[in-house]
Amino acid sequence: MGILEKISEIEKEISRTQKNKATEYHLGLLKAKLAKYRVQLLEPTKGSGLKGEGFDVMKSGDARVALIGFPSVGKSTLLNKLTKTHSEAGAYEFTTLTCISGKIEHNGANIQLLDLPGIIEGAAQVKGRGRQVIAVARTADLIVMMLDATKSGQQRTLLERELEAVGIRLNRGKPNVYFKVKTGGGISFNATVKLSHLNEKMVYHILHDYKIFNAEVLVREDITVDEFIDVVLGNRKYIKCLYVYNKIDSITLEELDKLAHELNTIVISCEMDLNLDYLVDQMWRHLNLLRVYTKKRGEYPDLEGGLIVRKGATVEHVCHAIHRSLADEFRYALVWGTSTKHNPQRVGLSHIVDNEDIIQVVKKK
Repeated sequence: MGILEKISEIEKEISRTQKNKATEYHLGLLKAKLAKYRVQLLEPTKGSGLKGEGFDVMKSGDARVALIGFPSVGKSTLLNKLTKTHSEAGAYEFTTLTCISGKIEHNGANIQLLDLPGIIEGAAQVKGRGRQVIAVARTADLIVMMLDATKSGQQRTLLERELEAVGIRLNRGKPNVYFKVKTGGGISFNATVKLSHLNEKMVYHILHDYKIFNAEVLVREDITVDEFIDVVLGNRKYIKCLYVYNKIDSITLEELDKLAHELNTIVISCEMDLNLDYLVDQMWRHLNLLRVYTKKRGEYPDLEGGLIVRKGATVEHVCHAIHRSLADEFRYALVWGTSTKHNPQRVGLSHIVDNEDIIQVVKKK
Protein backbone atom coordinates (compact mmCIF):
# COMPACT_ATOMS: atom_id res chain seq x y z
CA MET A 1 0.00 0.00 0.00
CA GLY A 2 1.40 3.40 -1.03
CA ILE A 3 1.59 6.53 1.13
CA LEU A 4 -1.46 8.12 -0.54
CA GLU A 5 -3.56 5.02 0.18
CA LYS A 6 -2.37 4.95 3.82
CA ILE A 7 -3.27 8.65 4.23
CA SER A 8 -6.70 8.04 2.69
CA GLU A 9 -7.36 5.07 5.01
CA ILE A 10 -6.41 7.04 8.14
CA GLU A 11 -8.51 10.06 7.07
CA LYS A 12 -11.52 7.75 6.54
CA GLU A 13 -11.03 6.15 9.96
CA ILE A 14 -10.78 9.58 11.63
CA SER A 15 -14.00 10.73 9.92
CA ARG A 16 -15.80 7.48 10.97
CA THR A 17 -14.70 7.71 14.62
CA GLN A 18 -16.97 9.61 16.99
CA LYS A 19 -15.20 12.37 18.94
CA ASN A 20 -15.60 11.90 22.71
CA LYS A 21 -13.54 11.24 25.83
CA ALA A 22 -13.36 7.51 25.14
CA THR A 23 -11.99 7.92 21.59
CA GLU A 24 -9.70 10.96 21.94
CA TYR A 25 -6.66 8.76 22.76
CA HIS A 26 -7.24 6.60 19.64
CA LEU A 27 -7.77 9.75 17.50
CA GLY A 28 -4.54 11.25 18.84
CA LEU A 29 -2.52 8.23 17.66
CA LEU A 30 -4.23 8.31 14.25
CA LYS A 31 -3.36 12.00 13.86
CA ALA A 32 0.27 11.26 14.74
CA LYS A 33 0.44 8.57 12.01
CA LEU A 34 -1.29 10.90 9.53
CA ALA A 35 1.22 13.70 10.16
CA LYS A 36 4.13 11.24 9.72
CA TYR A 37 2.85 10.01 6.35
CA ARG A 38 2.22 13.56 5.12
CA VAL A 39 5.82 14.52 5.92
CA GLN A 40 7.03 11.47 3.94
CA LEU A 41 4.78 12.44 1.02
CA LEU A 42 6.21 15.96 0.76
CA GLU A 43 9.85 14.91 1.06
CA PRO A 44 11.20 14.64 -2.52
CA THR A 45 12.38 11.14 -3.31
CA LYS A 46 15.98 10.62 -4.42
CA GLY A 47 16.42 11.23 -8.12
CA SER A 48 12.88 12.64 -8.55
CA GLY A 49 14.02 16.11 -9.56
CA LEU A 50 12.28 17.27 -12.72
CA LYS A 51 14.28 18.78 -15.55
CA GLY A 52 13.19 22.10 -16.96
CA GLU A 53 12.53 25.63 -15.82
CA GLY A 54 13.26 26.41 -12.15
CA PHE A 55 10.14 27.14 -10.13
CA ASP A 56 11.41 29.14 -7.14
CA VAL A 57 12.57 32.76 -7.32
CA MET A 58 15.56 34.14 -5.44
CA LYS A 59 14.50 35.98 -2.29
CA SER A 60 15.07 39.73 -2.52
CA GLY A 61 13.94 42.97 -0.90
CA ASP A 62 12.97 43.55 2.74
CA ALA A 63 10.13 41.00 2.85
CA ARG A 64 8.41 38.35 0.73
CA VAL A 65 4.64 38.06 0.16
CA ALA A 66 3.10 35.04 -1.61
CA LEU A 67 -0.22 35.21 -3.49
CA ILE A 68 -2.10 31.95 -3.05
CA GLY A 69 -5.53 31.03 -4.37
CA PHE A 70 -7.55 28.85 -6.68
CA PRO A 71 -7.18 29.41 -10.45
CA SER A 72 -8.69 32.56 -11.99
CA VAL A 73 -9.33 34.60 -8.81
CA GLY A 74 -7.27 37.63 -9.94
CA LYS A 75 -3.75 36.96 -8.59
CA SER A 76 -2.00 37.95 -11.83
CA THR A 77 -4.18 41.05 -12.22
CA LEU A 78 -3.32 42.15 -8.67
CA LEU A 79 0.42 41.65 -9.36
CA ASN A 80 0.13 43.78 -12.51
CA LYS A 81 -1.73 46.53 -10.59
CA LEU A 82 0.65 46.71 -7.60
CA THR A 83 4.00 46.21 -9.37
CA LYS A 84 5.66 47.05 -12.68
CA THR A 85 5.88 43.36 -13.55
CA HIS A 86 3.64 41.85 -16.22
CA SER A 87 1.99 38.54 -15.39
CA GLU A 88 -0.28 37.02 -18.04
CA ALA A 89 -3.92 37.43 -16.96
CA GLY A 90 -6.87 35.77 -18.62
CA ALA A 91 -10.51 34.83 -18.10
CA TYR A 92 -9.56 31.14 -18.22
CA GLU A 93 -8.03 28.94 -15.51
CA PHE A 94 -4.30 28.15 -15.15
CA THR A 95 -3.11 31.27 -17.02
CA THR A 96 -0.04 31.34 -14.71
CA LEU A 97 2.04 28.15 -14.89
CA THR A 98 5.19 29.22 -13.03
CA CYS A 99 6.22 31.58 -10.22
CA ILE A 100 6.35 35.27 -11.26
CA SER A 101 7.97 37.88 -9.04
CA GLY A 102 7.20 41.61 -8.72
CA LYS A 103 8.31 44.42 -6.40
CA ILE A 104 6.16 46.80 -4.33
CA GLU A 105 7.80 50.00 -3.10
CA HIS A 106 6.08 51.25 0.06
CA ASN A 107 7.35 53.46 2.92
CA GLY A 108 10.89 53.05 1.62
CA ALA A 109 10.69 49.25 1.69
CA ASN A 110 11.00 46.85 -1.23
CA ILE A 111 8.42 44.09 -0.80
CA GLN A 112 8.75 41.08 -3.09
CA LEU A 113 5.35 39.88 -4.34
CA LEU A 114 5.10 36.37 -5.80
CA ASP A 115 2.31 35.32 -8.15
CA LEU A 116 2.02 31.54 -7.75
CA PRO A 117 0.05 29.17 -10.01
CA GLY A 118 -3.48 28.43 -8.85
CA ILE A 119 -3.79 25.68 -6.24
CA ILE A 120 -6.20 22.85 -7.03
CA GLU A 121 -7.95 20.74 -4.42
CA GLY A 122 -5.58 17.93 -3.45
CA ALA A 123 -2.40 20.02 -3.72
CA ALA A 124 -1.21 18.54 -0.42
CA GLN A 125 -1.30 15.12 -2.15
CA VAL A 126 1.03 16.62 -4.82
CA LYS A 127 -1.73 17.11 -7.40
CA GLY A 128 -1.00 19.69 -10.10
CA ARG A 129 2.06 21.76 -9.08
CA GLY A 130 0.89 21.70 -5.46
CA ARG A 131 4.22 20.61 -3.97
CA GLN A 132 6.21 23.43 -5.67
CA VAL A 133 3.57 26.09 -4.90
CA ILE A 134 3.45 25.14 -1.24
CA ALA A 135 7.26 24.91 -0.98
CA VAL A 136 7.55 28.53 -2.17
CA ALA A 137 4.73 29.60 0.17
CA ARG A 138 6.72 28.25 3.14
CA THR A 139 9.50 30.77 2.40
CA ALA A 140 7.12 33.77 2.54
CA ASP A 141 6.89 36.28 5.39
CA LEU A 142 3.20 36.84 4.64
CA ILE A 143 0.59 34.90 2.67
CA VAL A 144 -2.11 36.79 0.79
CA MET A 145 -4.94 34.33 0.17
CA MET A 146 -6.87 35.54 -2.89
CA LEU A 147 -10.55 34.59 -2.83
CA ASP A 148 -13.44 35.20 -5.22
CA ALA A 149 -16.20 37.22 -3.51
CA THR A 150 -18.77 35.84 -5.97
CA LYS A 151 -18.13 32.21 -4.96
CA SER A 152 -18.98 30.27 -1.79
CA GLY A 153 -17.10 30.61 1.49
CA GLN A 154 -16.02 26.99 1.11
CA GLN A 155 -13.01 28.09 -1.03
CA ARG A 156 -11.33 29.64 2.04
CA THR A 157 -11.82 26.46 4.11
CA LEU A 158 -10.42 24.28 1.29
CA LEU A 159 -7.30 26.42 0.90
CA GLU A 160 -6.69 26.49 4.66
CA ARG A 161 -7.02 22.70 4.74
CA GLU A 162 -4.47 22.27 1.92
CA LEU A 163 -1.94 24.54 3.69
CA GLU A 164 -2.63 22.92 7.07
CA ALA A 165 -1.92 19.48 5.58
CA VAL A 166 1.62 20.51 4.56
CA GLY A 167 2.59 22.13 7.85
CA ILE A 168 1.72 25.80 7.23
CA ARG A 169 -0.08 27.32 10.21
CA LEU A 170 -1.91 30.56 9.43
CA ASN A 171 -2.24 33.41 11.96
CA ARG A 172 -1.14 31.19 14.85
CA GLY A 173 1.80 31.34 17.21
CA LYS A 174 4.19 28.54 18.03
CA PRO A 175 2.91 26.39 20.96
CA ASN A 176 4.55 27.25 24.28
CA VAL A 177 6.19 23.86 24.78
CA TYR A 178 9.79 22.96 25.67
CA PHE A 179 10.78 19.78 23.83
CA LYS A 180 14.28 18.29 23.66
CA VAL A 181 15.38 14.85 22.50
CA LYS A 182 18.04 13.32 24.79
CA THR A 183 20.42 10.40 24.55
CA GLY A 184 19.15 8.60 27.67
CA GLY A 185 16.98 8.81 30.76
CA GLY A 186 13.61 7.96 29.19
CA ILE A 187 10.78 10.41 28.69
CA SER A 188 10.25 13.18 31.23
CA PHE A 189 6.81 14.86 31.00
CA ASN A 190 5.64 17.90 33.01
CA ALA A 191 2.93 20.53 32.57
CA THR A 192 2.59 23.91 34.31
CA VAL A 193 -1.14 24.20 33.39
CA LYS A 194 -4.14 21.88 33.45
CA LEU A 195 -4.36 19.98 30.14
CA SER A 196 -7.78 19.23 28.65
CA HIS A 197 -6.68 17.55 25.37
CA LEU A 198 -3.36 15.88 26.21
CA ASN A 199 -2.14 13.45 28.87
CA GLU A 200 1.11 11.69 29.75
CA LYS A 201 0.08 8.34 28.25
CA MET A 202 -0.78 9.95 24.91
CA VAL A 203 2.52 11.87 24.84
CA TYR A 204 4.48 8.63 25.46
CA HIS A 205 2.70 6.77 22.64
CA ILE A 206 3.04 9.66 20.14
CA LEU A 207 6.77 9.93 20.86
CA HIS A 208 7.22 6.15 20.57
CA ASP A 209 5.41 6.24 17.22
CA TYR A 210 8.14 8.65 16.03
CA LYS A 211 10.87 6.36 17.47
CA ILE A 212 11.65 8.83 20.26
CA PHE A 213 12.33 7.05 23.56
CA ASN A 214 14.37 9.66 25.45
CA ALA A 215 13.11 13.24 25.66
CA GLU A 216 12.18 16.09 27.97
CA VAL A 217 8.72 17.65 27.54
CA LEU A 218 7.46 20.72 29.41
CA VAL A 219 4.02 22.01 28.39
CA ARG A 220 3.32 25.62 29.41
CA GLU A 221 -0.14 26.05 27.82
CA ASP A 222 -3.25 23.96 27.17
CA ILE A 223 -2.47 22.57 23.70
CA THR A 224 -4.24 20.08 21.45
CA VAL A 225 -2.86 16.76 20.17
CA ASP A 226 -2.28 18.36 16.74
CA GLU A 227 -0.22 21.18 18.28
CA PHE A 228 1.93 18.68 20.23
CA ILE A 229 2.58 16.72 17.01
CA ASP A 230 3.64 20.03 15.38
CA VAL A 231 6.18 20.55 18.20
CA VAL A 232 7.57 17.01 17.80
CA LEU A 233 7.96 17.34 14.03
CA GLY A 234 9.58 20.78 14.40
CA ASN A 235 9.18 21.66 10.71
CA ARG A 236 5.96 23.68 10.88
CA LYS A 237 5.86 27.22 9.51
CA TYR A 238 3.83 29.83 11.39
CA ILE A 239 2.95 32.54 8.86
CA LYS A 240 0.60 35.52 8.99
CA CYS A 241 -2.17 35.53 6.41
CA LEU A 242 -4.42 38.19 4.87
CA TYR A 243 -7.67 36.99 3.30
CA VAL A 244 -8.33 39.17 0.23
CA TYR A 245 -11.72 38.96 -1.48
CA ASN A 246 -11.58 40.17 -5.09
CA LYS A 247 -14.47 41.08 -7.45
CA ILE A 248 -16.49 42.98 -4.81
CA ASP A 249 -18.04 45.05 -7.63
CA SER A 250 -20.13 41.95 -8.48
CA ILE A 251 -21.80 41.39 -5.07
CA THR A 252 -24.43 43.20 -3.00
CA LEU A 253 -23.65 45.73 -0.26
CA GLU A 254 -24.96 43.31 2.42
CA GLU A 255 -22.57 40.56 1.25
CA LEU A 256 -19.71 43.09 1.05
CA ASP A 257 -20.35 44.33 4.61
CA LYS A 258 -20.37 40.76 5.94
CA LEU A 259 -17.04 39.90 4.27
CA ALA A 260 -15.37 43.18 5.32
CA HIS A 261 -16.07 42.49 9.02
CA GLU A 262 -14.31 39.10 9.03
CA LEU A 263 -10.98 38.90 10.89
CA ASN A 264 -7.79 39.60 8.84
CA THR A 265 -9.95 40.22 5.76
CA ILE A 266 -9.69 42.90 3.07
CA VAL A 267 -12.16 43.41 0.23
CA ILE A 268 -10.91 44.73 -3.15
CA SER A 269 -11.73 44.99 -6.82
CA CYS A 270 -8.74 44.71 -9.17
CA GLU A 271 -10.95 45.57 -12.14
CA MET A 272 -12.09 48.91 -10.64
CA ASP A 273 -8.94 49.64 -8.53
CA LEU A 274 -10.95 49.62 -5.29
CA ASN A 275 -9.13 49.45 -1.90
CA LEU A 276 -5.71 48.51 -3.38
CA ASP A 277 -3.84 51.22 -1.41
CA TYR A 278 -5.38 49.96 1.83
CA LEU A 279 -4.28 46.41 0.94
CA VAL A 280 -0.64 47.53 0.57
CA ASP A 281 -0.84 49.41 3.91
CA GLN A 282 -2.14 46.26 5.60
CA MET A 283 0.65 44.18 4.03
CA TRP A 284 3.17 46.60 5.57
CA ARG A 285 1.48 46.38 8.98
CA HIS A 286 1.21 42.57 9.00
CA LEU A 287 4.86 42.22 7.92
CA ASN A 288 5.84 44.12 11.11
CA LEU A 289 8.21 46.39 9.20
CA LEU A 290 9.67 49.58 10.71
CA ARG A 291 11.49 52.47 9.06
CA VAL A 292 14.27 54.20 11.03
CA TYR A 293 16.46 57.11 9.97
CA THR A 294 20.17 57.74 10.56
CA LYS A 295 21.86 60.99 11.53
CA LYS A 296 25.46 62.17 11.45
CA ARG A 297 26.81 64.42 14.20
CA GLY A 298 26.08 68.11 13.54
CA GLU A 299 23.89 67.35 10.49
CA TYR A 300 20.18 66.97 9.79
CA PRO A 301 18.83 63.39 9.69
CA ASP A 302 18.54 61.64 6.33
CA LEU A 303 14.75 61.47 5.95
CA GLU A 304 14.88 60.49 2.29
CA GLY A 305 16.44 57.05 2.66
CA GLY A 306 15.97 55.28 5.96
CA LEU A 307 16.60 51.68 6.98
CA ILE A 308 13.96 48.94 7.04
CA VAL A 309 13.99 46.66 10.10
CA ARG A 310 11.51 44.29 11.75
CA LYS A 311 9.35 45.09 14.78
CA GLY A 312 11.33 44.33 17.93
CA ALA A 313 14.66 45.23 16.29
CA THR A 314 17.35 46.72 18.53
CA VAL A 315 20.05 49.31 17.95
CA GLU A 316 22.39 46.36 17.27
CA HIS A 317 20.19 45.27 14.34
CA VAL A 318 20.32 48.84 12.99
CA CYS A 319 24.13 48.83 13.27
CA HIS A 320 24.30 45.58 11.27
CA ALA A 321 21.99 47.10 8.64
CA ILE A 322 24.38 50.07 8.26
CA HIS A 323 27.62 48.04 8.24
CA ARG A 324 28.49 44.60 9.61
CA SER A 325 31.51 45.89 11.58
CA LEU A 326 29.76 48.91 13.14
CA ALA A 327 28.52 46.98 16.21
CA ASP A 328 32.13 46.07 17.12
CA GLU A 329 33.13 49.76 17.12
CA PHE A 330 29.92 50.87 18.91
CA ARG A 331 30.24 53.16 21.94
CA TYR A 332 26.69 54.48 22.38
CA ALA A 333 23.80 55.83 20.32
CA LEU A 334 21.55 58.89 20.55
CA VAL A 335 17.92 58.21 19.68
CA TRP A 336 15.06 60.62 18.93
CA GLY A 337 11.54 59.20 18.66
CA THR A 338 8.71 57.33 20.36
CA SER A 339 10.96 54.58 21.78
CA THR A 340 12.68 57.02 24.16
CA LYS A 341 11.68 58.70 27.43
CA HIS A 342 13.24 62.00 26.33
CA ASN A 343 14.83 63.34 23.14
CA PRO A 344 17.61 62.58 22.55
CA GLN A 345 18.25 59.60 24.80
CA ARG A 346 21.62 57.90 25.13
CA VAL A 347 21.15 54.13 24.66
CA GLY A 348 23.08 50.89 24.24
CA LEU A 349 22.93 48.08 21.70
CA SER A 350 19.93 46.38 23.38
CA HIS A 351 17.58 49.38 23.05
CA ILE A 352 14.46 48.45 21.01
CA VAL A 353 13.67 50.97 18.27
CA ASP A 354 10.26 52.15 17.09
CA ASN A 355 8.89 53.27 13.74
CA GLU A 356 10.46 56.51 12.39
CA ASP A 357 13.06 56.76 15.16
CA ILE A 358 16.19 58.78 14.36
CA ILE A 359 19.50 57.22 15.40
CA GLN A 360 22.99 58.69 15.69
CA VAL A 361 25.68 56.09 16.35
CA VAL A 362 28.84 57.18 18.20
CA LYS A 363 31.89 54.94 17.63
CA LYS A 364 34.83 54.21 19.90
CA LYS A 365 37.81 56.47 19.40
